[in-house]
Amino acid sequence: MHLGEIYRPGQFGLSIEIFPPKTPDLDAALWENLERLARYRPAFVSCTYGAGGSTRTRTVELCVEIQSRFGLTATAHFTCLGGTLPELRNWLNYARRQGIQNIMALRGDAPAGQAEFLKIEGGLRYANELVALIRSEFPELGVGVAGYPEKHTEAPSLEIDLDNLKRKVAAGADAVFTQLFFDNGSFFRFRERYAHAGLTAPLVPGIMPVTNFAQIRRITAMCGAQLPPALATRLESAADDKDAQFEIGVEFAIRQCRELIDAGVPGIHFYALNRSQACETILGALDFIPAAIG
Repeated sequence: MHLGEIYRPGQFGLSIEIFPPKTPDLDAALWENLERLARYRPAFVSCTYGAGGSTRTRTVELCVEIQSRFGLTATAHFTCLGGTLPELRNWLNYARRQGIQNIMALRGDAPAGQAEFLKIEGGLRYANELVALIRSEFPELGVGVAGYPEKHTEAPSLEIDLDNLKRKVAAGADAVFTQLFFDNGSFFRFRERYAHAGLTAPLVPGIMPVTNFAQIRRITAMCGAQLPPALATRLESAADDKDAQFEIGVEFAIRQCRELIDAGVPGIHFYALNRSQACETILGALDFIPAAIG
């Protein structure tokens, strides 16, 4: 299903994000967890694209397998770090030939050991340029882009960050998916600025259920998302109890998602981290009904 067809009035777009596993055992675990999440019939499953383009072929292979195994739409992440313009075109042609209908178009993060993003000679510097390339030369593909309720870490201000997002939407993005956040207030303020700027592409909140305090501290330190002090305190008090951390994080995510749905968001994009239990628990609490197996 094309991204432009998912977020229509009266429709709710559930989506799941996964990443390419690094070992055969983790591969097997991913398919087991995706089989459970597939019962909720998400509008699409997206697969990330490794730093520096390290999984460029693997990303497409996983998307093809997701579509074949589960009959779900898959969305492939793609970044400006994919290479020169001819190399970017070659990858997009490859993805299209493999039956990929949607691309999550991103600038990409600097590879490990590189202090800042550097444009590849003969390539692209910004995500809006990648969106424009896809829209002009691969118009049948749906295009998603990233938005930042609490500001991209490299943006000097909220205003400049929103201007960057406006360029991506103007270039032809079909929908905007936010970075993870834990304060719904930050999303609602972002949504107000978004609407005030005249942006109308569906704005979909990205949710990452907390299941491990140490892990989420690392992730938020990298992306700039803020953990509410009350949540951080509760998680820290349960630092030696993994089950308690899971319960605290999932309970928080249920409340967060319920408030977002009540506020009329067009969908929710779950950063599932290749696991199903947290998302299953949240979806069950929100009255999503899984399809029968077999």
